[in-house]
Amino acid sequence: MTPDMMTLAAHSALLHDTDSAPPHETLSERKRRFEQLVLPHFDAAYNLARWLTRNDQDARDVVQEAVLRAYRFFGGLRGEAKPWLLAIVRNSCFTWLAANRPAETVGFEDGAIELLPSDEDGPEMQAARNFDRKMLNDAIAGLPAQFREVLILRELEDMSYKDIARIADVPIGTVMSRLARARRLLAESVRAASNISGTQVPK
Repeated sequence: MTPDMMTLAAHSALLHDTDSAPPHETLSERKRRFEQLVLPHFDAAYNLARWLTRNDQDARDVVQEAVLRAYRFFGGLRGEAKPWLLAIVRNSCFTWLAANRPAETVGFEDGAIELLPSDEDGPEMQAARNFDRKMLNDAIAGLPAQFREVLILRELEDMSYKDIARIADVPIGTVMSRLARARRLLAESVRAASNISGTQVPK
């Protein structure tokens, strides 16, 4: 997301809210705090939205709506701004998906997922990182949304399990099981693609 787009989204949020600053804070102070605390995380917000919607324009629309919501509820921010903002973006994405691509939000039984080792440097992720970038992106994009989000948050945004649990509003154990399943599915997809292309991927 370019700086101009981020500024436009922020200004749009500010224009939609002219009287919501708390009594001890002026609107200009609220705007300045919002820009200082939240604006630096717009790239992460757009990145998450793009991976979940799998479309640049849809991601921009979702992020703009999420920023409006973030500004509206900025007074309720507690703790770090990044997981707070990404939780809003994540919820906006799933709301959008439910309305536009409901098949992508079909649930699954987390309890039925077999836990795998969570070592980020394990063979699955090593193979994925060494794989062709375009094919890897396609493999990630092909994961179910619930698995795709935890993989992006952990591997690309380097979020902790605790923060991912907060963003996805699920227990840490669920985050671990989804992440384990995401890595297994990604590894299987990478190997299948490598068989087609003739690229050697370690097992």
